[in-house]
Amino acid sequence: MPRILGVDVPNDKQIQYSLTYLYGVGLHTAREACERLQIDPKRKAFDLSEEEVSKLAAFLESEYTVEGPLRRQLSSNISRLREVKSYRGIRHRLGLPVRGQRTKTNARTRKGPKKTVAGKKGVKDLR
Repeated sequence: MPRILGVDVPNDKQIQYSLTYLYGVGLHTAREACERLQIDPKRKAFDLSEEEVSKLAAFLESEYTVEGPLRRQLSSNISRLREVKSYRGIRHRLGLPVRGQRTKTNARTRKGPKKTVAGKKGVKDLR
């Protein structure tokens, strides 16, 4: 398995798809990197020489923010929002959707599994 920027990319896949295993590299970026370095994007990852792998790693590191630096940048952005107590920062802190989605229904990914409240269903009216 070629190791690019600290990540083992799959051997048996085309290099254009293998590069998407790097955090911050999508298919468009992977194809652009192959094109700029004149590497056939349809070649399998195990066909690449050590020189080509090092060229790819150097190119991605210099041209794009990927892997560790990108993760650090995102976490610092979120922590900045939390510190200034902006609306988005408060939503991050509470674990609720940040971008204006509804929360009465849905939002289960952010809120977690349902918490059932006892005694709500069978309450009778005593008038």
